[in-house]
Amino acid sequence: MLNIAEGLLISVVVGESILGVLGNGFIGLVNCIDCVKNKNFSVIGLILIGLATSRIFLIWIIIIDGFIKIFSPHMYSSGSLIEYITYAWIIINHLSIWFVSSLSIFYFLKIANFSHHIFLWLKHRINRVLPLLMGLMFISWLFTFPQIVKIINDYKRGNRNTTWPLTVSKNKYAAYQILLNLGVIFLFTLCLISCLLLIISLWRHNRQMQSSALGVRDPSTEAHVKAMKVLISFLILLILHFIGITIEISCFSVSESKLLFIFGMATTMTYPCGHSFLLILGNSKLKQAFLKVLWPLNS
Repeated sequence: MLNIAEGLLISVVVGESILGVLGNGFIGLVNCIDCVKNKNFSVIGLILIGLATSRIFLIWIIIIDGFIKIFSPHMYSSGSLIEYITYAWIIINHLSIWFVSSLSIFYFLKIANFSHHIFLWLKHRINRVLPLLMGLMFISWLFTFPQIVKIINDYKRGNRNTTWPLTVSKNKYAAYQILLNLGVIFLFTLCLISCLLLIISLWRHNRQMQSSALGVRDPSTEAHVKAMKVLISFLILLILHFIGITIEISCFSVSESKLLFIFGMATTMTYPCGHSFLLILGNSKLKQAFLKVLWPLNS
């Protein structure tokens, strides 16, 4: 049975999941309709569709895994179910981070202004760079996935007929989870570098504006600020996402720390839910479509 605090946090998690599915579903639907109307699949459109789809699946995996651990932990006793959910988590979580990292790089190449020849070369080939980047990240994932499979198989051979993961030591369980998320570190680093370089570009642009004695923001500055808001919000939400995952991992025995585990779920869910609405508000096309949906409700 859940106490009042646990029940409230469960309600928050369910609310976040519903909003996350609706928000990401809206992003995917608008971009799909736009691609069909224009008969042209743009790179940014494909990134947003892939990002929205992967996040919907990510939300379902978080919910299913969390609710099983809270209400029916015995379902993980055989080890098979947790294996399937682990594989699904690895694939979907990495895909989600791939897409959002590509989105941040797209913002950087499209908006930032540097004179370095490498940046200019990449900027003029943005439609080629992003698919190549995603292909390289997919290949790197293919190299790491067999190692993850080996870790899981070695664990299963050493822990037959026991409950997973409650029979594993906390240190081994934490190391296991870190290995599963190593690929995300590279992607997060790419996004962080893109964000920092965009900050430098914005700072240089503002300094040039001040030296020119122009006090009014021009479209370039507005574009920089809008992209910065999206990227910084993504970094904050992604950090909260990892904090939530860390909290869930630290709650080794859910029965002993159920409240903390549910709090970790709620924190983890802020990333796939919150960032979708920030993307809607930060993208003019999505924002206009969203306002059209809300207009009949306000009238």
